[in-house]
Amino acid sequence: MAPLFVCLVICGAITAATWLASIVTREYSWVDRIWSVAPIAYVWVFAAAGAFDARLVLMAVLVTAWGIRLTFNYARKGGYRPGGEDYRWAVLRGRMSPAAFQAFNLFFISIYQNALILLFCLPALTVFEAAGEPLGGWDVVLSAFFIAFLVGETVADQQQWAFHRWKAAEVAAGRSPEPGFLQTGLFRLSRHPNFFFEQAQWWVFYGFAVAATGVWLHWTVAGAVLLSLLFVGSTVFTESISRAKYPDYDAYRARTSPVVPWFPRSTERTGVRAST
Repeated sequence: MAPLFVCLVICGAITAATWLASIVTREYSWVDRIWSVAPIAYVWVFAAAGAFDARLVLMAVLVTAWGIRLTFNYARKGGYRPGGEDYRWAVLRGRMSPAAFQAFNLFFISIYQNALILLFCLPALTVFEAAGEPLGGWDVVLSAFFIAFLVGETVADQQQWAFHRWKAAEVAAGRSPEPGFLQTGLFRLSRHPNFFFEQAQWWVFYGFAVAATGVWLHWTVAGAVLLSLLFVGSTVFTESISRAKYPDYDAYRARTSPVVPWFPRSTERTGVRAST
């Protein structure tokens, strides 16, 4: 059976299951809960169908490492517990009518996001179709970049985890945490370093399709492109919440790169006084 067909069947089943679960539980993070698991299944389907071609196995191992890290981080934040819904969905529900949100849940959260998860895994299809090409130097370079970005995201998530644990302890002690949002470590260089490293890993994943074929542009790059566009929307939405919640967030925005880690800008040049 063609591996793409198998993946489409799996994707259809997951889409139906996550949508039905959201209707029954009135929680809307079911796609978030399978986000780190489904790609592992998809890429291993291609690896198995390709008789465990070396490049496909390498890609599957890297995605498995990515999935284990993301699953662990999501679990420790309580994402798999009842009531572990992403706080942004509650904010969005408050901005939309019930009917509009249910349409959004069906078409965007359930259908579009599940389709996107499969789509950004499909460089494995390009590699499957070119199976038999031996591993080379570019595969080593791509693997090194993937692992480096994986480590970067691990560090960013750990810094965020430690900060929120400190913040929760301050609240529990009856104190007001200051600052209210993370601005140190990697978050001094980027407002969303975890977003950057996540996207970078999937662009590197597409790179294996290039390494396998010697051709720069394949239609399977669409997954990485659409994932980046999703993160653009997510960044804008997340920051709209932060700006409403923290008066000094605009000063942070003025001096800190939005996504790509870079040196902080001088607030004197932006005309915004830094918060003390």
